Order: sequence, then C-alpha cells, then structure tokens
Amino acid sequence: MKSFEVNFDGLVGPTHNYGGLSFGNVASQSNSQQASNPREAALQGLEKMKALMDMGFVQGVLAPQERPDVAALRSLGFGGTDAQVIEKAAKEAMPLLVASCSASSMWVANAATVSPSADTADGRVHFTAANLNCKFHRSIEHPTTSRVLGAMFADPEHFAHHAALPAVAQFGDEGAANHTRFCRSYGEAGVEFFVYGRSAFDSRYPAPQKYPARQTLEASQAVARLHGLSDAGVVFAQQNPAVIDQGVFHNDVIAVGNGELLFHHQDAFLNTEHVLAELHGKLQARGADFQSICVPRDQVAVEDAVRSYLFNSQLLSRADGSMLLIVPEECRSNPRVWQYLQSLTASGGPVREVKVFDLKQSMQNGGGPACLRLRVALKETELAAVNPGVIMTPALYGTLTRWVNTHYRDALRESDLADPQLLLECRTALDELTQILKLGAVYPFQIN
Repeated sequence: MKSFEVNFDGLVGPTHNYGGLSFGNVASQSNSQQASNPREAALQGLEKMKALMDMGFVQGVLAPQERPDVAALRSLGFGGTDAQVIEKAAKEAMPLLVASCSASSMWVANAATVSPSADTADGRVHFTAANLNCKFHRSIEHPTTSRVLGAMFADPEHFAHHAALPAVAQFGDEGAANHTRFCRSYGEAGVEFFVYGRSAFDSRYPAPQKYPARQTLEASQAVARLHGLSDAGVVFAQQNPAVIDQGVFHNDVIAVGNGELLFHHQDAFLNTEHVLAELHGKLQARGADFQSICVPRDQVAVEDAVRSYLFNSQLLSRADGSMLLIVPEECRSNPRVWQYLQSLTASGGPVREVKVFDLKQSMQNGGGPACLRLRVALKETELAAVNPGVIMTPALYGTLTRWVNTHYRDALRESDLADPQLLLECRTALDELTQILKLGAVYPFQIN
C-alpha cells in the first residue's frame, strides 16, 4: 500500500500583525509594531503550497483561528456587545487586545503532535492538540485547533484525537515544532523523536537562563503515552539550553529530520553522541539506515542559523530517493549560510537540491517554512478518509487566492486592531472559508 507524508500548511489569518508577543523569538520581538501586510502574507503561503503541489507532493491546508478572540476578552472581564468588548479592551488594556488578535496559528507546526498509524498501538493516526501554555496569545488556540483537526480527520476508524495536555507550566507542549519522525518509509513503523527544553520535576536537568524552555520532558512523555507509542519507537532528547538562550525557542529552529536523515546544528542537543547512537540503534532495529548531517559551528554559527532559519526548513523526500530542502530567502541573503548550502548540495549526499521561497511576512514575525506546516504521514486508505476539501488542487489554489484578495487588508497596524469592522471582516471571511474547505461549523461565532 502506498504511503505519503502530507504537509498541511497553515493559512495566514486576516489579522496577521507584528505584535512582538513571543519572548524568546528574536524575529518576533525585533519587528514589533511594524505595519504588516496580511494579504501578502497569505498569498506568500499559498504560493509555497502550490509550488509543492506542482512538484508532485500531496499538500493540504489548515484553516486559521477566529481573531479577534472576543470570548477570551470576555473571560478577562470585558463586557457588552462584541464591538464594545473590543473598544473597552483597546482603551483599558491594549496588550490584551493585541494578544487576542494574534494570527500565530498560521504556524501549524505548533498546532499538534501527530503519530502515524504504523507507530501506534491501535493502528490509527493520533493527534494531540498542543496547549501552547508558555504564551497567552497561543494558549487560546487549542479549542479551535481541535475542532478544525476533527473536521479534517473525522473518520474514527482511522483517526484518534486527544485534548490538549493540562494547561500548566509542568506540561508545556509546543506540538510538532519539537517532534520529528524517522522511518524507512512513511507506512512502516518508525522512531519518533521528542525534543524538550527542560524537566518540570527533576532538577538534575539543566535549564536555560535567559529565555523560557517551552517544551517539558513530561509533556513529551505524556503525548507518547496517549498515542500508544512503544519504548522501542521513541527517543527523548534535551535541547541545548545555551542555544535556547540564543533564540532557539523550538527544536525546529536548530534541527530538521525526514525519512532516515537528521539535519542538525552541532550545538542543537545535549549529549549529542548518545542521542545519535540511540536513534541509530532503534532505527536499525526497524530496518532503517539512519544518517545525520551535522552543521559545524565554525561554518554556521547559531546566530546565523537563527537569523536565516536554515533549520526551519522543509526536508522532503523525492521519488528518486534524494531529498529537497525548502528554505526562506533569508538563507540566500546570509553569505555563510548560502555558502554552506552550496557545499551541501555539491557533496553527493542525500540533500541534492535547495529551493528558496520568499516568506518575508512570516519570517518577520518569527516563522519560516517548517513553522508553516504540520506533517501527517498517511497510508493510501487514510488519505482517502481525509476531508477532501482541505487537499490542495489547482482549483482550490485559485479559489483561496481570490478569497484572500477579496477579504484581506494590505496593511495592518496596531491601531487598526481596535476597529470593530475588522472583526466583521474576519468573520465574514472565515464563514466563507469553512464552506470552501467543507469544514462545517468550527468557529465560536458559528457555534454560539
């Protein structure tokens, strides 16, 4: 039976703005308060989706959140009509209004952790929505995320959905941004690689001193249990606290993996030799030939990796067995990173080609190509059970492009978030989107 790795890219929301809300994310903080262009951001994302579809990859779409999140503002004591809630929040607590308007759900690598059916005890694809507990503006996402994923992967014969972990610091869970799966082929049992920043209950584990470690060991272990993963099929590794303090807020900013290959920076992990040995041993037991490409710090410094998002790239398997690396334009603009990539593709190794995409709107807010997609490995029968409305086709690309051009603004500043008309524009757009993607009622304004 055929199997596929499907990339479901997040569709950028109509309130895409630079709020500078993510402490520890260098790009997010450095571009705070600049004017954004939601229309351009959404179109850049759609262009990447179409390009991958045109290259023969199965590509999907994941809908954005409803923003502003009026219900979140109501829970914080703002009352009246929806327009009055927004007006009061803007007057009394503008930072809360900015947080309720965040379009960070576009980075669906944080939406959930996904385990393919070949790895799970019950033979179903398992999803656990991430609680994103470290940041308020993201912690309010998982209820809608769960409904959207449930509408996309609805058949209980093939798919199992778990609620987000308890919303406390000890179980901080950032989803697939700290999770990678290795395998010989997507339909065969693999090894799931969980990377954490700290332990919540064991003080022997070192922790970063400047920026928060968002993923805990205990959260990763809980997800593995929920998904019914075997000890032989998991590896837990600690991220290097020193690189977290340099702006590596998720593992996907310093490492990326696919198939039998891990592409990582020399300083990505603690106890790197032990981690690689465990991955090699467990994959070898499953018939896979694990490989790793380590990028030396004397060729690419951590600072260059963070600024260029070299590792926040998509590593894709092609039909001929080689791999393609999808990187942002910022990699080409960094001489040291670009020189390394040229030598990488010329080396005769598994990565044979690099393709560059302009994702400036996303990059300025701290997310690159890997942030924009949730990877779901599916067998042929499971792909057939996915809601067909969310699978990218030339027709859907055309429809979504027209939808964006109709409903999105081409400039958005913080002051614009206080405009009640923006909420009406967003709800009108999302109501139409759920019909385009055949999702049904998934947003609070459609349900309440």
